[in-house]
Amino acid sequence: MPGARLETGEIREHYVRMIGGAPIGIPYSGTQRQRLAELDVQGNLVEGEFESREERDRSFEEVQRLFTCDNLERLDDLREHGRPALRRVGQAIADLLVAQGFVEVTTPIKIGRGSLLKMGLHEQHPLWRQIFWLDNARCLRPMLAPNLYFLLSHLTRIWPRPVRLFEIGPCFRDESEGARHLSEFTMVNLVELGPEASEEARLRELGENVMSALGLDYRIESAASEIYGASQDIVTTDGLEVASGVAGPHFLDEAWGIDEPWVGWGFGVERLAMAAADSRQIHRFGRSLIYQDGARLNIQRSAHQNVRKRD
Repeated sequence: MPGARLETGEIREHYVRMIGGAPIGIPYSGTQRQRLAELDVQGNLVEGEFESREERDRSFEEVQRLFTCDNLERLDDLREHGRPALRRVGQAIADLLVAQGFVEVTTPIKIGRGSLLKMGLHEQHPLWRQIFWLDNARCLRPMLAPNLYFLLSHLTRIWPRPVRLFEIGPCFRDESEGARHLSEFTMVNLVELGPEASEEARLRELGENVMSALGLDYRIESAASEIYGASQDIVTTDGLEVASGVAGPHFLDEAWGIDEPWVGWGFGVERLAMAAADSRQIHRFGRSLIYQDGARLNIQRSAHQNVRKRD
């Protein structure tokens, strides 16, 4: 993927060497741990314990300095590229799909209640409470693609097979929890109706094409879907689910007047950007006033601070 940022290993290795021989004892304070998390210091890298508070504080200042440099470098990269990774990932997928005969469409973000009912959602459904309702009749688009169903119901009367569509746009959920969920996020939804190969083979091929274009390691595994019953998920090597795919015919098709085989994927763009940056905090890559392109903004470049430049 053009402009992907993957080189944080040098800083992390330095950090591990720095705390690796420290005796078990005093951990980082809560305030220090919070600051390190803000700078994207992850996992066991914030679990160091030290013989004295003085040693701990010296270590904290050094780690904070190193990862501040890393965040400054992210912002320098953003200035150089001119577009954040979120946009570059979306563009890379769009370029790939257009080259393969897909047509990009744009549809409303406001979704009618009737469209959700046709997707099998109702007030007793476990996903109903996640819907971001505007009023009794309309909501903001959830992580579903009823609009593509609607377009297919018309375009199948007009275009020859296969009909290939995709859309990149914001989705919403009225809750978020943990480091891997956002209340506002970006999806690439793609569908191909009338695939020339078997549905299973074509579904896998499309998923592999996208992931190969982004240069990310992954596996495809079977999973349960609360809408479709079963799906194929794309999971990165560290266990991050970045996409779900489904093949039809499906029992939902009848409500939309669809009666032909199809395949479709939904990719989470922020998750793909997070995976490309080797980060664990999705909030760094979403729409934000605190972060830009994975970098914390409440940092400052000191007069003596040199930011590492990559080859």
